[in-house]
Amino acid sequence: MVKKCVFGVCFLISNILFGQQNIMIDNVGSPNEPSISINPNNTNQLVAGSNINKVYRSNDGGLTWINNTIASTYGVWGDPAIIADNNNNFYFTHLSNPASGGNWIDRIVCQKSADIGATWSNGTYTGLSTTKEQDKQWIAFDKINNILYMTWTQFDSYGSSDPVNKSTILFSKSSDFGITWSTPIKLNNVDGTCIDNSTTVEGAVPAVGPSGQVYVAWSGPNGLVFKKSLDQGITWSINETQIIPTHLWDYTIPGIDRCNGLPITACDTSPSVYNGTLYVNWSDQSNGTNDTDIFISKSTDQGATWTSPVRVNNDPAGKQQFLSWMTIDQTTGYIYIVFYDRRNYTTNNTDVYLAYSTNGGATFTNTKISTTGFLPTSSVFFGDYTNIVAHNGVIRPIWARLANGQTSIWTAILSQSQLEIKEFETENEINTILNYPNPVSEDCFFAFKLYKESPVSITIYDLSGKEVYKVLENANYPMGKHLVSIKSNVLHKGEYIYEVKSNYYKKSKKLLVE
Repeated sequence: MVKKCVFGVCFLISNILFGQQNIMIDNVGSPNEPSISINPNNTNQLVAGSNINKVYRSNDGGLTWINNTIASTYGVWGDPAIIADNNNNFYFTHLSNPASGGNWIDRIVCQKSADIGATWSNGTYTGLSTTKEQDKQWIAFDKINNILYMTWTQFDSYGSSDPVNKSTILFSKSSDFGITWSTPIKLNNVDGTCIDNSTTVEGAVPAVGPSGQVYVAWSGPNGLVFKKSLDQGITWSINETQIIPTHLWDYTIPGIDRCNGLPITACDTSPSVYNGTLYVNWSDQSNGTNDTDIFISKSTDQGATWTSPVRVNNDPAGKQQFLSWMTIDQTTGYIYIVFYDRRNYTTNNTDVYLAYSTNGGATFTNTKISTTGFLPTSSVFFGDYTNIVAHNGVIRPIWARLANGQTSIWTAILSQSQLEIKEFETENEINTILNYPNPVSEDCFFAFKLYKESPVSITIYDLSGKEVYKVLENANYPMGKHLVSIKSNVLHKGEYIYEVKSNYYKKSKKLLVE
């Protein structure tokens, strides 16, 4: 493909190039506990939801949103969990509270939209019980077998301290795009209490492996544990595998009415070198009640063994990080974790941070993604989770903000290329240069730093050393960090070498054009 090019030069101004563009989705009716999903066939199409019956849709990548409510004859009673399949369908799962013919949270409901969240089916359900409560569900889609998987906690009697009452982890699946659901089966070996604290089994989030494996981890009296199925959820591993032997997931954060460190499970199905790697993310106060941290553990053998926990937040000890959620961009294998963070304050003021890893969870880069902090108050319900989705370099976290007694739902407009600019901008090596994306298919950017004011040249050569394009020639730049962009259609498909040269520095790197 022949590419024709226009080029421009711009400075690394954080509020413009990778500025934290925060979008408020909703601030009406005390929304909280947001969930978000993206259409893998069109990353401009997003659907989100929040407590207790809010649904939002965007057709422009999250810049603008249409807000509505969702209804079902089975009732809509919060805990929204939204996913997309590979066929342009979205699924909104939630708790129930039927007006008639049932009881409070007596089942898990799944409503489907075939028009990007504009309209929704009345829904189907699983786990119906006339005497027990169904809570804290999450859902995953198996793109290989076109199966929906759901896991949740069943309470014999929610809130009861009677030891005869137990909590269990249940599993159900749909092989017909949510029309019908299998009879739930119990996954856990060790039951929990019904108190809804660290002695309760909760936090079951299913994940699908590259060959259709089903994975799930949860927390309870046996610690943070894991099970798997290799036959689409028909049979499961016999015993619970301990990731960590003790996990006190119910903890206190000042200014938050209640908080938890329940686990999130994800599996890399991307074409990256980390394909098949399992990750579990959680938070806890193992470093002290004033030092809540975000952790991750991984397995490269389908959950048989797990690494020691890696601390995700990279601030000095002594600050609070809490309510994390994790996702994987299944086109790259990059891991993204969103969480609340108080590293910048001595008070209860709170920011939102994103941590991401491009090396299979070995290291994480942290960046603040909220433009302003907020001061929550424990008298207002804040919700139990955040959420995040990423696909093809498009990243959309979602969170609740609580300030002046009012909750609101927010997202940030982020991309992997923007994060890489920011990482470059904040690192300390003067002689670093980079280009991105690499391979290049559309716009291409070159970033560089200068010790002193100097003319700069950027030249692109073919592999034989012949000059094919002059990006800059002796253009004067002051000391500091700079970004040069080339917009589309300048080079033929193939491999090139680009050279950045000033009076004080020269470096060459490979450039691949798709």
